[in-house]
Amino acid sequence: MSLLRPAAAPQPVPSPHPIQPVPGPSYQPGVCNIGPAEIRRRQAGAIAGTIVTIVVAVVIFALGLPHPVRLLIALPAAGALVGWLQAVLHFCVGFARLGVFNFGEIGPMERIADARAHRADQRRAAQMIGVALLGGLLIGLVAVLLP
Repeated sequence: MSLLRPAAAPQPVPSPHPIQPVPGPSYQPGVCNIGPAEIRRRQAGAIAGTIVTIVVAVVIFALGLPHPVRLLIALPAAGALVGWLQAVLHFCVGFARLGVFNFGEIGPMERIADARAHRADQRRAAQMIGVALLGGLLIGLVAVLLP
């Protein structure tokens, strides 16, 4: 008869470490300078840049333009890549250049007072732009090499 009795509900196992609230995003020099609203904005730009890259590639290939012209695909590809990097890394290269950050609504920004923090942001922005340009160039070269 014990097989017909309903099983007891499992009891939660107490955690040795209570769950702590996760603090919201905050400015970290060279690491993070935008919050959720700005991240969504960068995602939208990255999606638009990706669509433009695809459209440019389709037009270039559909028109049968010469292989060297295909390298033009690198430009919108680099733009899309910098948008994706900003969204994923929570870091805006434009804000780094201006010496500002924003974790609130779109629009108001706070100025970075510390010169070392601003330099760290500028280094990070330069790295991200370099990666995006290199990635765009690689995409353009692949397009040139395709039959």
